[in-house]
Order: sequence, then structure tokens, then C-alpha cells
Amino acid sequence: MNEKRFFLFCVLMAIGLASFFAFGQGLDLGKYKKALIIGAHPDDPEFCCGGTALMLQRNGCEVVNVYLTGGEAGIRGVSAEKAREIRIKEAEAACAVMGVRYVMLSQVDGATEITPERYAELREVIEREKPDVVFTHWPIDSHRDHRICSVLTYDAWRQLGHSFELYYHEAMTGLQTQNWHPDTFVDITEVVEQKHNACRAHVSQDPEHCLKDWHEPMELFHGGEFHCKYAESFVKQQWNYNSNNK
Repeated sequence: MNEKRFFLFCVLMAIGLASFFAFGQGLDLGKYKKALIIGAHPDDPEFCCGGTALMLQRNGCEVVNVYLTGGEAGIRGVSAEKAREIRIKEAEAACAVMGVRYVMLSQVDGATEITPERYAELREVIEREKPDVVFTHWPIDSHRDHRICSVLTYDAWRQLGHSFELYYHEAMTGLQTQNWHPDTFVDITEVVEQKHNACRAHVSQDPEHCLKDWHEPMELFHGGEFHCKYAESFVKQQWNYNSNNK
């Protein structure tokens, strides 16, 4: 065997072994009745968790997208008021593609806050909707709005007595999501085109670039980890009961 063939053999063996020993489990899609996907901006739930939302619906789960802000800072050269108007319309179109409803909160893109009032605003939505599973941003994303969204959601999970399962999703891993080691996967192969069409509704966000350069490579990579073509990945927030640290 010459050096080139030996090198190729080693690469293929490494890929095969990584796939064979991939850790993580599949999300039990049939156990949930209502899911909330809480994103910092219009388009976050669709890009980060859209395939899982569609797969949950196929298994009888109601899905609601929750947007922390209206995307006011998300269109260069456009006023905050106009950007919010455009991006809410795009979110409505994306939700129509997915067949989900949405809730729009009152924070402002690029100026999100952690205050008692903001904690209460999100907690009240979760308490009203009564989900049994919630998906939100990874708490150490590079985007400040993502981190704040995650912290507010985590606090609601604690304040509401861990009454729902909490999972973190990824966003442009390497650019935004840092130190990502997923433990849960969802095969989204059957719905990936519908997910991508929902993402494309966010015209102002250059969706083709986001899909081609970031999200589709992530989906294919996690598909390889989970022995399918396309997958989304998550980290489950664990709760170990400690009577001294509720």
C-alpha cells in the first residue's frame, strides 16, 4: 500500500470509528404534548431548531415559537422600527411554512436586559403556555442576546419547579455557539427541506448564505454523528435534586 492510499485508509478508519462510537441519544419525540422554542430574534427558532419542531409536530406535539425581540438591529441601514416591522412579517411567513404559532415579546434586539421585569415577562409566557419541553440558546453563545435569552429561560425553569424539560440548541457553531458537545440528537432528514423553506422566509437575513455556510454543514455533520443524513443536536439541562440548593 503506497503512502497516499495508506493516508486515505487512515482517514476513512478515523471517520468510521468516530461515527461508530458517537455518543448521545435520540430525543423521544412522542412523549411531548407542547414545545416552546425560545429564540432571541426572529429566525433563531427556525434556523436552530426548525427540523425538530417539525418532527415534534409529526408526533402530535403542539409547537410555539417565542421571539424575545423583534429583530430591530438586524437589517443594516434600516431604522429599528422598520426592521421590526419587516422581521415580524418574515417570522409570520416562516411560522406559516412550519404550521406553528408564535409569541412576540417586548425586548429590543441588541439591547436585551436581565431585570426582574424581564424575568417575569418570559416566565409568565411559559407559565401560561404550560410546555413539557423547551428549547433555547446555549448559555455561552458569543451573541449577547442569545446568552440573555438562555439565562431568562433557565431562571423560569427553576422558578417553575423544573416543570418542563429544558434543552439548549446551537447557532452557527464555532462563530456563535462555543464549546458545543451535544448529548441529544433528532433526525430531521424527512423535514429538512421544509425547515430550509421556513428559514428562507427570513429574506432580510441572507438565508441562503446562513444555510449554505453554516446550518446545512452542521446538519450534515450531526447526521454523521447520529447515523442519518441530517440531524439537529442539543444539550439537555440536567437537574440533580439537592434540598440545600433548590
